[in-house]
Amino acid sequence: MAEHHSGPVETGAPMDYREHEKTYGLFISGAKYGSMIIAALLLGMAAGFFGGGGFLGGLLVFIILVVIGAFLLR
Repeated sequence: MAEHHSGPVETGAPMDYREHEKTYGLFISGAKYGSMIIAALLLGMAAGFFGGGGFLGGLLVFIILVVIGAFLLR
């Protein structure tokens, strides 16, 4: 059956707030840049396939959008 404890089973290690903030910052940066790259990829594919630009036109649109997005998200 259930065990009855008078205190906390595990108090855990003290929180390392500096490492927590660093990990959170890396997660947010990864989410921002990852979303920007996916959006640029979709727009580049749309320009290449449906806009008549072909592979090189779509690649050029993708590269330009990634450079602009990276500049704006800094």
